[in-house]
Amino acid sequence: MNPRLALLHPYPFQRLGALIQDIQPVSGKYPIRLSVGEPRHAPPQAALEALDRHIDEMGMYPSTKGGLELRQAISDWLSSRFGVATDAEKHILPVSGTREALFSFCQACVDQGSKTRPIVMMPNPFYQIYEGAALLAGAKPYYLNNTGDSDYKIDFDAVPAEVWQRTQLIYVCSPGNPAGAVMQQHDYEQLLALADEHDFIVAADECYSEIYFDDDHPPVGLLQVAQQMGREDYARCVVFHSLSKRSNLPGLRSGFVAGNTDIMAQYLKYRTYHGATLPPPAQWASVQAWSDETHVVENRKAYQEKFAAVLDILQPVLPVRQPEAGFYLWFQVPMSDEDFTMRLYEQENVLVLPGSYLSRESGGINPGHDYIRLALVDTVEQCTEAAQRLRNFIETL
Repeated sequence: MNPRLALLHPYPFQRLGALIQDIQPVSGKYPIRLSVGEPRHAPPQAALEALDRHIDEMGMYPSTKGGLELRQAISDWLSSRFGVATDAEKHILPVSGTREALFSFCQACVDQGSKTRPIVMMPNPFYQIYEGAALLAGAKPYYLNNTGDSDYKIDFDAVPAEVWQRTQLIYVCSPGNPAGAVMQQHDYEQLLALADEHDFIVAADECYSEIYFDDDHPPVGLLQVAQQMGREDYARCVVFHSLSKRSNLPGLRSGFVAGNTDIMAQYLKYRTYHGATLPPPAQWASVQAWSDETHVVENRKAYQEKFAAVLDILQPVLPVRQPEAGFYLWFQVPMSDEDFTMRLYEQENVLVLPGSYLSRESGGINPGHDYIRLALVDTVEQCTEAAQRLRNFIETL
């Protein structure tokens, strides 16, 4: 077996399962699970109907590149949402979920033949796929701490020049998981200048880009900034988008990668050997989802309602605030994050995720220690009930 497998940490939800396996929650309170970022809003009906209409196409092999109808729908959405011009033939590749794509892109990107061990940068805390992808590609992860002191933003100026010189790929996530911080245009401009200087690729995970709270100021995207800078070839740029969060379709496993023509051509070549392609019915369902914004607007309204209700309950007892975007609450607790998770589960039958499961020690700190991630993915009634139970728990400490 590949010896690099030994470098992988247990996945956060495996750790969570092991943490609570011997705990019996209090009787009389039904379980509320807010540990996983799995949206439970209704998916768009038109997408489900398209899935049903085309079910007989399961007897066909899908092409790695995906159908032109889907790629064009994605191109049209990128134009309407970010104002960018993309070629459906050259810039876009549908993928079977961005989790798989974020991982496989690193395998295709990292050059293991360099004289020094290559570096893959990532925010810290982070989506665990970034780290696993780097380790199995033979690269060294470099963790960019995001703390409350910096408003959970990355300080690119703090990275030594010798680290930039070894960097081949950087993952950024905006809006961020878990804190919901949003990168601004000047952040992307600085990062692209560094990419030009030190010859690395920027992989922007934008899977939460459609969950925000100011309709007049949606989060900017990497390709959007690149085009505004005159980088119409999107040099060194790749973005990842998904229907899981935007359209409440996590089970469809549908997303896309878009970016520089040369990079995408090489990544397509890689995926002809290793890459799960979307079944045709899923592609037609995806066309419908990317072509409709009504359900996305309603989705945002539902999250706004939940944040308002939950924050009203929790702010008197916990240091919680509405994030810039996304659907997570990320907050510090008055004990270890594991103890908090276990005791809350035992006493209130509410399950959350310890923050330290999403981060690593770097620079003498672990920015996830004593933090909790709470995913407001359930109904407003369930989230409100969970918040009230959480407040009850805090008030008994």
